[in-house]
Amino acid sequence: MQDPTQDPNSSYMPQSNAQPNEETQSTESNLEFQNRIDLSKIRNGVLEIRQQLGKVIIGQEDFIELLIVSIFSNGHALIEGVPGVAKTITAKLLAKTMDVGFSRIQFTPDLMPSDILGTSVFDMKSNDFTFKKGPVFSNIILIDEINRAPAKTQAALFEVMAERQITMDGTQYEMDLPFLVFATQNPVEQEGTYRLPEAQLDRFLFKIEVGYPSLEDEVKIIDGNNSRKNQDPSDLIQPIFKANEIAEFQEIIQGVLVENKLVHYIAQIVHATRNNPFLFLGASPRASISILNAAKALAAIRGRDFVIPEDIKFVAIPALKHRIVVSPEKEMEGTTADQIIQQIIERIEIPR
Repeated sequence: MQDPTQDPNSSYMPQSNAQPNEETQSTESNLEFQNRIDLSKIRNGVLEIRQQLGKVIIGQEDFIELLIVSIFSNGHALIEGVPGVAKTITAKLLAKTMDVGFSRIQFTPDLMPSDILGTSVFDMKSNDFTFKKGPVFSNIILIDEINRAPAKTQAALFEVMAERQITMDGTQYEMDLPFLVFATQNPVEQEGTYRLPEAQLDRFLFKIEVGYPSLEDEVKIIDGNNSRKNQDPSDLIQPIFKANEIAEFQEIIQGVLVENKLVHYIAQIVHATRNNPFLFLGASPRASISILNAAKALAAIRGRDFVIPEDIKFVAIPALKHRIVVSPEKEMEGTTADQIIQQIIERIEIPR
């Protein structure tokens, strides 16, 4: 998707940030502006992440960008796609570009909450119970096939995803920051799977759908795999950011400017999902906050310290599609959540 800052037809520019460039005389050149916030380290780091992932991952630009937005806006991501489209390897390699803890959990029907969170173990020496932490105690958690675990195990994630803490035997344990969950699921094979509760879906910032590559990209994928021989792809990836830098970037991004009319624009989009006759369930206020934070992070990684309508439109569908429920009648007709959200966006006037 084209960067709106490079689009000569894009006219949206907050007055507080627009700075005319006297040296630019061409009427066809873009407006120049001076950021209030220094975003060079973020933008350069994101470019380096793309270069690192480009050694292994071919295409999937929007997928990678949305995952990076998830990290910088401190949100979890649900990744959906058929087997073999690089869902897991992309998330795993992206995690390796950051010098933070990483944990991978394979969800299965017999997985118990204690297998994720941890359990109390009796210590013979101290004659007391001690808490043994589970694999969720890390920075980036990759959950494979999240919909294969039963409701009891799914519920174990509610508190830790929303509050970055768990409560065990009356004691609260805080997660080390950053704490992010990347979860994958297969939309085709439904045998032995469990539908994710709406409360859990609402805790994901994005639902990202990953499709098949184009013919040209698939040729490059085959060539790359052939040239690497048996080399582990993760050996090609070097860490770029440390945990404290990610926390610093998340704080900086909170200062990205969002004008009042854009806040109203977000609210209009989300509110329209609650009054749409094609939807059985609309989006919650958490969806509005998710769109706001994601749009700010997207603007920052694209080099702007202000949000434009195109940022909101880019993140709206992945931020809303898992938070709404299509009415049974429309679902039978083949209407998708993406189509309904796109119709809503097209009907709302874009702020200028």
